[in-house]
Amino acid sequence: MIRNFRGALGLILAIAVFSAIGFARSAQTQEPAASSTSAQAASPGVPPAQQPTKEQLAKLFDVMRIREQMQSMRQIVPSMVQQQIKSAMQQTEANLPAGTRLTPDQRDAMQKVMSKYVGKAMDLYPPDEMLADMTTIYQQHLSKDDVDGLITFYSSPAGQHLLDAQPVIAKEYMPMVMSKVAQRSQVMTKEMMKEMGEIVPAARPAAKAGTTKPPTQ
Repeated sequence: MIRNFRGALGLILAIAVFSAIGFARSAQTQEPAASSTSAQAASPGVPPAQQPTKEQLAKLFDVMRIREQMQSMRQIVPSMVQQQIKSAMQQTEANLPAGTRLTPDQRDAMQKVMSKYVGKAMDLYPPDEMLADMTTIYQQHLSKDDVDGLITFYSSPAGQHLLDAQPVIAKEYMPMVMSKVAQRSQVMTKEMMKEMGEIVPAARPAAKAGTTKPPTQ
């Protein structure tokens, strides 16, 4: 039982981390191609005099609706995790000794515990900390002119349309990703356990007392 729920909690933490990484990645890939040349040229490190200020980046993150996207992600992920919790509880019951079943009270209690840790997992990387980290990275790789160009783009109708579409895209894409990852990880885990079993064969049962043959002379 504990093993199943430990695995479910691990999945919750993985989803939280995946969401943070995926969100940060999407924020980078949303940059229009027009600014990519100067950004790539600056990738080794933008000279301090050319680095954007924190105020510039705060304005960029504002027009990019970064906080709104974070909030949208926080609403999408828990609903996906609920299905994983349900699956973990079903697996737990399947592994109980024959004739044993969880009571309704036990199911409710487990549901509450798992839901509590979903919330905790989503707070592992707070939005303010993420934005502070993004600011530091953006300053190293984007110049003041890059940021001004990005602000202009995201303030345009095309940029706003892209931002309008992002929550819908994420809502459709995230379940697809998690479904494929869950299915393929199960297959991979079985293959790994099979290979591990070949390295360390199962121990043979110990001989019963009184059945050991005396050594030959």
